[in-house]
Amino acid sequence: MLLAGEAVAAVLALAPGTGGDRLTYFGVASLAIQWISLAALCLLYLLRRRLAHFRPPVVAQIGLGALLLSTWMVVGLAWLALGDYTTMPEDGWTGFAMRVTAIALIMGLLGLGAFQAQWSAKQLAVSAEHAKLQALQARIQPHFLFNTLNTGISLLHAKPDLAEQLLLDLSDLFRAALSQRESLRLAEDLSLARRYLEIEQLRLGDRLRLTWDIPAELPALQVPTLSIQPLAENAIRHGIEPSTTGGDVGIRIGTVDGALQIAVSNTLPPASARAASGHQVGLSSVRARIHAATQGRGSVDTRIVDGLYTATIRLPLDATG
Repeated sequence: MLLAGEAVAAVLALAPGTGGDRLTYFGVASLAIQWISLAALCLLYLLRRRLAHFRPPVVAQIGLGALLLSTWMVVGLAWLALGDYTTMPEDGWTGFAMRVTAIALIMGLLGLGAFQAQWSAKQLAVSAEHAKLQALQARIQPHFLFNTLNTGISLLHAKPDLAEQLLLDLSDLFRAALSQRESLRLAEDLSLARRYLEIEQLRLGDRLRLTWDIPAELPALQVPTLSIQPLAENAIRHGIEPSTTGGDVGIRIGTVDGALQIAVSNTLPPASARAASGHQVGLSSVRARIHAATQGRGSVDTRIVDGLYTATIRLPLDATG
């Protein structure tokens, strides 16, 4: 605002028809413009709690009104302080007020137009991102359901006595995957991942060794639906299944540097058994949805250290999903 005000003052001082010392004119114009700008900012600051309930385009229009009101306030105070000094405007205070108001209105409308263009571009970007997320979700759901259903079929043939529990778990998983809810409480999403891993534990037996490091009380955070389960599925499909001896899968949740971290790790199979590519569809979906839900403050990172593949979700503690 200060830089823009100085630019306007410079334009007015250099404009054709400006009489007298241009440097003096620039100083006077700069002083008036900065007072108007600061007054408008102060008005918006005082109204910040009420403005928080309005959409940004409405706030921008109110900002234009605050700019005009500040202009009249500053001109009125100048008139009260300076009165009828001969060095004041030759066309009188009324003409001066009209000229200053016109300048403020033109600058305000230009700023409002620029904001509206930026807001429209941002909305288009949000719509494109939403469409991208829907496409990713459409890919992850059949992928997840197909794999889970195959797991259930193989288990039903091998251990029919566990069919009832299996169907209950599958029902919960299917309901979550097909629901329209964009987010779940962290405890609910963790419960879905636990059900999935319990099904895989029944199928794989001793080949799958699970480790849980979960605090007794989880933060009351909202996370995108099925954020943890796809990472757990990746750990099984690309870490445990290719290995003839199985491996370890660990789920760890904790707070680090003021953020919640959800880490899903798995041991890597021998190099000869590894797929050419993996951890892609589910990981891409989770990463995009976490980024969108946290306005870019959350992240999903992966690393391989000492034969252990780890995918870590990082969420700000004030995330709402």
